[in-house]
Amino acid sequence: MLKHKNIAILCSVVFIFLFTLSFFFNVNSIFFILLFLVWLTITTWGVFDIRSQYFIKTYCNNSVVNEKIISISFDDGPHLMTHKVLDVLAKYNVKATFFCIGNQIEKDPEILKRIVNEGHLVGNHSYSHSNFFGTFSTKKVIEELEKTRKIILDITGKNTLYFRPPFGVTNPKISRAIKATRYKAIGWNIRSLDTVIKSEDEILKRVKNKIKPGGIILFHDTSLKTVSVLERLLLFLQEEYKIVPIDYLINESPYANETN
Repeated sequence: MLKHKNIAILCSVVFIFLFTLSFFFNVNSIFFILLFLVWLTITTWGVFDIRSQYFIKTYCNNSVVNEKIISISFDDGPHLMTHKVLDVLAKYNVKATFFCIGNQIEKDPEILKRIVNEGHLVGNHSYSHSNFFGTFSTKKVIEELEKTRKIILDITGKNTLYFRPPFGVTNPKISRAIKATRYKAIGWNIRSLDTVIKSEDEILKRVKNKIKPGGIILFHDTSLKTVSVLERLLLFLQEEYKIVPIDYLINESPYANETN
């Protein structure tokens, strides 16, 4: 079965072919419209669904693992609630991965120090996490990544190699920036929607229903309900699963000059 990106490329090729053919024969315009709509739909999906790997290789899970292992990640911190998340993780001796925003780190660098000191991984989640991140130029994205990289390096001594795009949005400009800064794009395949769903029970149910070996769970360390869901999830997972940091799951180093 063709991948979605290949289908989009095929649509482009057929479009060009029909356009050329139209100089010699009468080609119904409906074909052009349908091809454009198919291409637009697939490309839009590729922009907003990081799992598609439409624009850049992204580590969203490990589908070939032979053991029941899974990773937990958190976005949008550091936040005051991060302390409570860390308390729960320490209680169950679980290591997670935190994708941190540069301007959030600047507000309270001690939280970032605690994350690293307690053995968790830290990744880059841009400097501003702007709602317009997807419209930034390649140069602007590079600036955001490098600024946050330096902040994390200065505070922890860790030169990050993991980057999770805000909102999971990718496009050619973001892809070029990721490659230029030598980051590895990290996604997820189990999205909790904990910033959208209000009910803790619904969040927990959603995550549990998607649990599979090799998965990466996405939470946000910014609310008390997530802390509650996290503890309940850890109680559920410990019966069958081993929770591991993302570097163990995907076998890719999270920091420069370090190996697994």
